[in-house]
Amino acid sequence: MIHDLQRLLRCHPRTVDLVVATTFFACSFPGSVLTLPGRTLDVPWWPGVLIAGIGCAALLWRRTHPRTTVVVTLCCALAVAGLGYVLTALLIGPLMVALHALALRSDRTTANVFTFAGIALLVATTLFVAPTGEPLVLKLVGPAFWLLLPTSLGTTTRLRAAYLEAVQARAEHAERTREQEARLRVTEERMRIARDLHDVVAHHLVLANLQAGTVVRMLRTRPEEAERIAGELAGTTRSAVRELKATVGLLRHAEDSESPSGPAPGLAQLPDLAASFEPAGLSVTVSTEGRPQPLSAGVDLTAYRIVQEALTNVTKHAGTGSAEVRLSYSHDRLGITVTDHGGTEAPSSPAPSGGYGVIGMRERALSAGGRLQAGHRPEGGFEVVTELPLLSYTQSDPQNHSQSHSQNALA
Repeated sequence: MIHDLQRLLRCHPRTVDLVVATTFFACSFPGSVLTLPGRTLDVPWWPGVLIAGIGCAALLWRRTHPRTTVVVTLCCALAVAGLGYVLTALLIGPLMVALHALALRSDRTTANVFTFAGIALLVATTLFVAPTGEPLVLKLVGPAFWLLLPTSLGTTTRLRAAYLEAVQARAEHAERTREQEARLRVTEERMRIARDLHDVVAHHLVLANLQAGTVVRMLRTRPEEAERIAGELAGTTRSAVRELKATVGLLRHAEDSESPSGPAPGLAQLPDLAASFEPAGLSVTVSTEGRPQPLSAGVDLTAYRIVQEALTNVTKHAGTGSAEVRLSYSHDRLGITVTDHGGTEAPSSPAPSGGYGVIGMRERALSAGGRLQAGHRPEGGFEVVTELPLLSYTQSDPQNHSQSHSQNALA
């Protein structure tokens, strides 16, 4: 009910101004005949009503011309004070409303200047022009109180409105920031899922293609071997479907009943990954230096995917039958080296069709707070060298992120 009334008043400002002016004009009738106890009024009532009517009419322009309205109503208040009327809110009410409007629509300094100037003029008028006999306290305290009150209320209302506006602006800014942060996280998650899909599809399809070609070549001459490899091909495709289901399942909404099952790949599955390349004719040797230490989930998955992508590219491009994976643990870093010893093409370089092997691995290493280098070896072959932090990388360490970015760029 109160909110509806406030909205109605804001929608009809001219009506509100007219009601306020009429109300204070009505109050001027009793105000013009009010006297102190034991005294009689020396002037008739109608000059006070006439002067108050002029001040009330000026209130109709208090929203558009607040300073002019204050000046007009102040002159009316000085006139009634000089004629000998008792200065109460009934007669100087228009000046009070004008000062309140000025305090709402101007700065504190302007409102205070007009208020104290009005107080000084009214006090001087009551002391030197108005008839004698009124208590000195009434001449000094009355004008000061009646004029300071609306100015204080108007200033307080304006400051509160400014504070609420600032709070609302900060809330809107925070909401926009949250939306931008949410969009950024969605984009980063999509990029991560896209890298996972690339790694899974590339790895399993390359193996399936090589196994299928081997089955076709051995089907007539070595049917038993072809049957064994065909069984491994079925296992490769089942593994591909399982990993694709787990990866694509991340795109489901939280309310979907089906969710990806099974742990995320990590270095614990590295022996199985190495064994999966044997049907494709690639023998992978895995060695470890230093004492293995636990990894965060993100670094563990990043290390696995980098090794998977590097070995997949060895199978596609290197033209060699062996590769070596070395894991080197230090006190705060994990080093990963994937090396092949033959072939003329860079195993991890983009394919002629426009692959993104090195780019994807480098992005993965950078996202985990590490770095990656890839290039030809002087003695032949190709090598991928990665360094990842053993501790979880956080965005709260901008210096580490900057150093990693610079090192990656130099790589």
